Amino acid sequence: MFLDHDQVAMLAEACGRYGLLVRFLAYTGLRWGEASALRVSRLDLLRRRVTVAVAFAEVGGELVEGTPKNHQRRSVPIPRFLVDELAAHVAGKRREDLVFTAPHGGPLRNTNFRSRIFAPAAASVGLDGLTPHDLRHTAASLAVAAGANVKAVQRMLGHASASMTLDVYAGLFGDDLDAVANWLDEAVAARDADYLRTGTVGGGVVDLGKRRSPGR
Repeated sequence: MFLDHDQVAMLAEACGRYGLLVRFLAYTGLRWGEASALRVSRLDLLRRRVTVAVAFAEVGGELVEGTPKNHQRRSVPIPRFLVDELAAHVAGKRREDLVFTAPHGGPLRNTNFRSRIFAPAAASVGLDGLTPHDLRHTAASLAVAAGANVKAVQRMLGHASASMTLDVYAGLFGDDLDAVANWLDEAVAARDADYLRTGTVGGGVVDLGKRRSPGR
């Protein structure tokens, strides 16, 4: 499920104190384990970047800190409109502190957050069935709508390859492919119009006796 900007805003408001986390997930595309393991030292608010280097995974009921899914660290852009709120949120925290924590401190657990906070909030704004992972899909959708190309989305999400990004989000890039065809149509139409007007191609004189059709 992909949310638009208004839906993200409504959901964030419904999540109360965790509204910033909702917006952060929806506009950076971090996986849940990456966001819940994010420490203050990994935020560079001057450059508007977050370094994704570790992630939490739940193993046998315990949270284990390891590398991200593809074992590669990456740098993800932070939208400017989130910077001031993030700065206020981490003010007073130590560099090794987690950015987002459970209500009484400690790491956030996906199952608890989803059942106690996220699911009720989503249902209250007409988004019943939405999951925190859907915010990652939303980030991809919003990035593409804003003009990001497949390589940028791949790097943002931490996919192993652009082909993997296309496998998951091929439908989002449909309009881009149509635009390519339109640009080619316009280029050829402009070239043909110039030839009919001047009898030249690219500024050179064409010998019509030597001109061959493209199919020969």
